[in-house]
Amino acid sequence: MKTLTFALAALMITFAAPSALQANGKNEAPAKKDIVSVALEAGSFKTLATALTEAGLVDALQGDGPFTVFAPTDAAFAKLPEGTLEKLLSDREALKEVLLYHVVKGNVSSKQVVNLDKATTLAGKDVRIAIDGGKVMINSSEVTTADVAASNGVIHVIDEVLIPSTMKSEKTMSSKGGCN
Repeated sequence: MKTLTFALAALMITFAAPSALQANGKNEAPAKKDIVSVALEAGSFKTLATALTEAGLVDALQGDGPFTVFAPTDAAFAKLPEGTLEKLLSDREALKEVLLYHVVKGNVSSKQVVNLDKATTLAGKDVRIAIDGGKVMINSSEVTTADVAASNGVIHVIDEVLIPSTMKSEKTMSSKGGCN
């Protein structure tokens, strides 16, 4: 029982982060801005913004939603094996599949995640959701900031790019991030 209580307390601490991304050291209240605007203003999602533009998904994520986006930072994209990002950016369909693998229909808050072990993404594939050592994990990626409010959903910042297991190959894709 103590372990469960500790895990739940740690989870609540993890999700006690402000409901805004920190951009330039300042908390911003983005609730009146859509998911794309919130991410762009944060300054640490330039690669994601480029990928969304290349895949033709910007307008969709500026739509009504609601959406839950597991948003990898620029640092998360930098962790991909050499050449992976370039390959994705040159293959619009593959890029679109990877990006849609980061989006869930609906507004899934941190309060709801404790009752989930998976979520079906807009790519039609499931991501695993788990609590590991008090950290919320989406596949093998850690949620570093949760519940970033936007007018059309919520963003959970993650530290790795999620790659569907059906897209992985030893030569071109990361060995992490997919749902088995």
